[in-house]
Amino acid sequence: MKDRVSIDLKDGVADVRLIRADKMNALDPAMFEGIIEAGAKLATMPGLRCVVLSGEGKAFCAGLDMGSFAAMKAAGDAVPGVRDLTRRTHGIANRPQQCAWLWRELPVPVIAAVHGVAFGGGFQIALGPDIRYATADARFSVMEIKWGLVPDLAGTQLMRHLAREDVVRELTYTGRIFNGVEAREMGFVTKVVDDPRAAALETAREIAAKSPDAIRANKRLLNAAVATDAASGLMMESVEQQKLIGSPNQLEAIMSNLQKRAANYRD
Repeated sequence: MKDRVSIDLKDGVADVRLIRADKMNALDPAMFEGIIEAGAKLATMPGLRCVVLSGEGKAFCAGLDMGSFAAMKAAGDAVPGVRDLTRRTHGIANRPQQCAWLWRELPVPVIAAVHGVAFGGGFQIALGPDIRYATADARFSVMEIKWGLVPDLAGTQLMRHLAREDVVRELTYTGRIFNGVEAREMGFVTKVVDDPRAAALETAREIAAKSPDAIRANKRLLNAAVATDAASGLMMESVEQQKLIGSPNQLEAIMSNLQKRAANYRD
């Protein structure tokens, strides 16, 4: 992980960076492994309240490193340990899909900070987080069609909840490049800012100052709402709320507001 992904935890916020800047953070086997390892580490990290995901250098992630994977294909294996993509290796996902899906499954909010390019697999990884900040001139593309492929890092399941179906289809069929302003208008980007990483860290610190119990419950509810019928969703709201009412962190939220002081939440 250490030569592809870095993690710096401060005050409950994990600053996670893709660090293959010389290749615009392109996805080679080591990057896939590094992202999955980072996700596993974050999932059990004590004191974690929020995550910011960004890329070092000129780009967020340029997508698949075709040169690296062409060499591996010649050797008879497209991705280490993954010959059959239909095999589920991480819950409902296969190993490549997990690089994007793991951000959705982390128990805390994740904010992607996108600059430069987010092409192909890089675009799909950016869709996994809860929130996306990007520069106006950031460039995005569902680029798999260029190589005669389909988006297979959970992209079809992530895109369909963010943009209209016809928009998703047009981008997937053409592979055209669009910028941060267009991405916001389509629904893929939350906010266009000059410095996405700084803005994401600021929002992350704001989230980290809230009750961690309520934040995690909110993420569980919002994740479930994507595929839950109304009756089940309403019941889940009630169950989560019942667990929170009167809990130590909920009482601390009340007292800190009444006493006009910073909250002291317990993990």
